[in-house]
Amino acid sequence: MQGLKTVLLLGTLTGLFLLAGKILGGTTGMIIAFVLAMVINFVSYWFSDKMALAMYGAQEIPYEEAPWLHDMVEDLANRAGIPKPKVYLAPIDIPNAFATGRNPKHSAVAVTSGILQILDPEELRGVLAHEIAHIKNRDILISSIAATIGGAISMLMDIAFWSAILGGGDDEEEGGGIGSIIGGILTFILAPLVATLIQMAISRTREYAADETGAKICGCPLSLARALEKLEMAANELAPVASGEVNPGTAHMMIVNPLRADFIAKLFSTHPSTEERIRRLKELAMQMG
Repeated sequence: MQGLKTVLLLGTLTGLFLLAGKILGGTTGMIIAFVLAMVINFVSYWFSDKMALAMYGAQEIPYEEAPWLHDMVEDLANRAGIPKPKVYLAPIDIPNAFATGRNPKHSAVAVTSGILQILDPEELRGVLAHEIAHIKNRDILISSIAATIGGAISMLMDIAFWSAILGGGDDEEEGGGIGSIIGGILTFILAPLVATLIQMAISRTREYAADETGAKICGCPLSLARALEKLEMAANELAPVASGEVNPGTAHMMIVNPLRADFIAKLFSTHPSTEERIRRLKELAMQMG
């Protein structure tokens, strides 16, 4: 199933690029778009994890600098039955965490500077268990690819904008003249919508699954519930900061979406409501005694 989703995501990206290339540059534009899409597909599969980490300037944490954090991650990984992922620190103030990689053998968990300041060890353990659950459930490749798609679509929007301004394409072809301008406008409107729909499709149910799996891994659903409550409060308080620190194309990777939205944007939210996630965790805690 995960392999099929990966193929569908990469296929969607390729189709979007081909359509935009045809509208903006006719046959020549379509050929260029195809080559570009193939390059991005290759990079998405093999290097999306490194790109996601690089977006936040995340650096791998040596064991000597935080042995307690490494030991916590190793214990949770052992409980989950997967190899210990690499541990990274993203130097941003927004309290959050995410996992990335191709598979459990090539994976990493990243925490931000902000999250280390507001969570106690048990709450942080719950968050890390959630991220390790994403690795165990093999969500990370799709999530990382979606992040790369978000960046690629942003680039596509830039190409569409400047093509429209400069009158890209040959006027004798379908992609020239007024067609280029209309294509640029359509791409500018539709590309973010397609990207958001892709992210929404892969994120909502997987967050519930990772919450449940993570709670069972760490053995304490209430620790994760308390952490989610703190992270949600911080996201509301630091919303202006988040808009400058968080790349929208990677927001779906975070344990709590750090970007606040208006009513229309919430319809396409990449995460289920934090309140519902907390409610489910409390029910799970009662079931686990």
